[in-house]
Amino acid sequence: MLPAMIDIGVNLTDKRFADDREAVIERAREAGVSRLILTGTSLECSERALALCERFEGQLYFTAGVHPHHASEFGADSQRALESLAAHPACVAIGETGLDFCRNFSTPAEQTAAFERQLELACSTGLPLFLHEREAHSRQLDMLRACRDDFERAVAHCFTGTREELYGYLDLDLHIGITGWICDERRGAHLLPLLRDIPPGRLLLETDAPYLTPRDLRPKPKSGRNEPAYLPHIARRVASETGETEAALRARVLANSEAFFGL
Repeated sequence: MLPAMIDIGVNLTDKRFADDREAVIERAREAGVSRLILTGTSLECSERALALCERFEGQLYFTAGVHPHHASEFGADSQRALESLAAHPACVAIGETGLDFCRNFSTPAEQTAAFERQLELACSTGLPLFLHEREAHSRQLDMLRACRDDFERAVAHCFTGTREELYGYLDLDLHIGITGWICDERRGAHLLPLLRDIPPGRLLLETDAPYLTPRDLRPKPKSGRNEPAYLPHIARRVASETGETEAALRARVLANSEAFFGL
């Protein structure tokens, strides 16, 4: 029997799961994905993730954070609300947080301020960071470097960057989250040779569902929606590049995930 898997990044509160969340969780379990970590991208989203975790105790965990797209919503009460969420036993990380200068749905100044507060929270709670970054790598590295001695762990969620960017994170002892982006021959081919550069203990796997459905998945899901049940497909793709058996790869990533999130 293959080792179980943990999907470290699932947007299960997304409206695309509104009609069948329980079925999605069950399909994941049947596929060998026994635990899901729900991504908090706003206070409201984090609170809904917490409620789901209380319904599915032991199967679901969540991150509490404000995504850079929502940084403009980060007000005077946001830090207190995040502190309360972070104290819940099912909360395993602070985030999704970071910088996104690609779309700038919130201004760079708003993003920086919200990120600073969430960095402080990770430092004070000892919880790991669940990081997002787009077109802001240098600035994000500078901010992480400035407080690297004060936070425990961090993962570059949904890493899609260059070799130079990968080594920027690795030099700070960060973990790397890999998604079905590697299954996209148009956009993800550059990542495949980088998989061997990720130290064995720092690789984590995620779907980022309902986004980033693996392009080479057969049969293609009629809805086009990604699900945690497809995580083993990503694991097989990674194993084929690293030269490991699927069982060995899954065992390694399971150990990494449990250690990183304290499960």
